[in-house]
Amino acid sequence: MNDVAPSVQSWKVTLPCTRAEAEALDGDIAAFTLMEHPPVLMTSEATPDGEEEGEDAWQLDAYFEGKPSVAAIKLLKTLVPSAGRVKPIVEALPDEDWVTLSQQGLEPVTAGRFHVRNIASDPELPGHVNLLIEAGRAFGTGQHETTAGCLAMLDRMRRVGMRFAHVADIGTGTGLLAFAAMNLWPRARAIASDIDAVAVEISADNARANGVALGDGAGRLALVTAAGGNHPALIGRAPYDLLIANILAGPLIELAPTLCALVEDGGTIVLAGLLNGQANAVVAAYRAQGMRLAERSDRGEWPTLRLRKRPSIGWKRPRRINPAARGEAPGFGSI
Repeated sequence: MNDVAPSVQSWKVTLPCTRAEAEALDGDIAAFTLMEHPPVLMTSEATPDGEEEGEDAWQLDAYFEGKPSVAAIKLLKTLVPSAGRVKPIVEALPDEDWVTLSQQGLEPVTAGRFHVRNIASDPELPGHVNLLIEAGRAFGTGQHETTAGCLAMLDRMRRVGMRFAHVADIGTGTGLLAFAAMNLWPRARAIASDIDAVAVEISADNARANGVALGDGAGRLALVTAAGGNHPALIGRAPYDLLIANILAGPLIELAPTLCALVEDGGTIVLAGLLNGQANAVVAAYRAQGMRLAERSDRGEWPTLRLRKRPSIGWKRPRRINPAARGEAPGFGSI
């Protein structure tokens, strides 16, 4: 999920909650995944005015792009039953970078060999590949279970000896998964794309901050603004032996013909951004394009899928299955 358009007013909804309810809200909430711009949820200890701080006094802050609907607020209240009779505080925010504000204080995430920090002052973790993805205008900081699941999957693929030379990261967000792939396969020729030009700009900044070389050659990362896989820069570098797409189930299904056409026979696709209940539909869409499920790894409600293109099915040069298809799925990006 990508950045907030600067012309849209941001809002915050605050509700009290218990510590147990706050801990249960770790990660993104399935109930909001169908929203085009789901809220960012943050919990913290609260000290009510005039009262001493209590161990069970916590609060939930939900940051919305645009004024939240009555239905969205009711849905939010179902996440914290203890606040059922409490009137939420709903307030418009100043014209600030609300994503950065909402993500301040995030804890580092460790997945496989990777340790992802969101604040430069946080210490690096010895013995790990340390990456810095500061909270900012685009999502994909490593906090989401899908991003962490992809990092762990990529690490596991490298540990069992898989090798890749041509990598694509579709819906890159902050560039994190592309950076991880390039660390694992440093001689690979890689490209990362996102539907949002701001996300691509941020990915370039993050690449420089993490010592990732930009460009077109081996060991370098190319960046492009593109919706889906139907873009000259993506098509021109195909076929890929590894393609990563951490977006949402709907776009993943819609893009299946296009993405599979970009992958060479025997190539690998890593998919994430879907919920447990959506996995079968996503797998079926890719199986219809000649892919087989090779591995599935779940982190909470969020599975990560590794699929392999059957060598006996496919084509030597990438093309669209349906010439009338646009090869795009609007409104998606990396989570």
